Amino acid sequence: MSRCLRGVPGLALVAALVLPCAAQAAQKDVSLGPPVSAQKALQKTGSDVNDFFPHEVRIHVGDKVRFVPSGFHTVDLPGRRSRKLPIFTPVAQVIAGSVDAAGAPFWFNGQPQLGFNRQLLTSAFGKSRNYDGSKGVLSGLPLAQRPKPMTVKFNKTGTFRYFCDIHLGMSGIVRVVSSTSSVPSAAADKVTVRRQTASTLATAKKLARTPPPGNNTVDVGAQAKGNVSFFAFIPSALTVPTGTVVTFRMNASTEVHTATIGPGNPENQPQSYLGQIEAGLQGPVLDPRGVFPSDPPGALAALTPVLHGNGFWNSGGLDNDSTTRTVPPANAVQFAAPGIYQVFCMIHPFMHATVTVT
Repeated sequence: MSRCLRGVPGLALVAALVLPCAAQAAQKDVSLGPPVSAQKALQKTGSDVNDFFPHEVRIHVGDKVRFVPSGFHTVDLPGRRSRKLPIFTPVAQVIAGSVDAAGAPFWFNGQPQLGFNRQLLTSAFGKSRNYDGSKGVLSGLPLAQRPKPMTVKFNKTGTFRYFCDIHLGMSGIVRVVSSTSSVPSAAADKVTVRRQTASTLATAKKLARTPPPGNNTVDVGAQAKGNVSFFAFIPSALTVPTGTVVTFRMNASTEVHTATIGPGNPENQPQSYLGQIEAGLQGPVLDPRGVFPSDPPGALAALTPVLHGNGFWNSGGLDNDSTTRTVPPANAVQFAAPGIYQVFCMIHPFMHATVTVT
């Protein structure tokens, strides 16, 4: 029996034959990042995809889009704003009392302390929202262990672009058309997602074979069309003579990375020096030793096992987003003493390279 009918069963039966139910709003799903079914294959390539699946969805006015978390992404329907929100913003206090292992103050004392943008710390995952383009809708960060989808009802026709606030250049499109216009079926949308997934997987396989740049330069990550990002240092092993200046440059526009050298492995030694810095980038206020370069911008550090008391050098946060950058998207260091130096990204600690200095 239809849920729209009320009252006497006999009358309800007659009404069921002649009266249509009020139309229920249709709903389509958009995955924030690659669908779960594709993630295992992508992981084998060392890459991820900073895109929405499908990248573009077409719905009728009054219909809903369910934004399904599938990675560390946000949904930012900006309203009248023209670009995404910054990831990091200054907090109330300035940096004070930050010293290196030798007890010397770091240069960035007195600089504004950075933290995650407070607007991103309030989550709308698991909630429903309405959108007509006049006022923004923001999902916030998916901080719950198992975040639920955010559902948005689109109440006005138009083409609406939205962003991920974590990854520069990651955006999607919702096209809202009149109720009399045609929209793709659910089956057609699945075909679109399969094609998008296959294309990005093919790109990821090629990225894994990215050649090194040469000239004593290490690429920190790599990127190709479809916002496919390769998480590796290229090359992952470099041998140079003592005194060589090596440049670590950002080569993935949608990510944020560091190139960091010091005691410990941040991935499996949480109590080590680098392990503590990596952990300090996971809270609302960021450990400045991980965000800022270890040495003043423009100064060429001479790295030895005793630099900053324990052989510490950090490029600082490297990215291509002018709203978050603390240094340009590249930084260089002189390897001034023989040895084997381990390089990690403090944001993605599984990224690892080795520089052997002879």
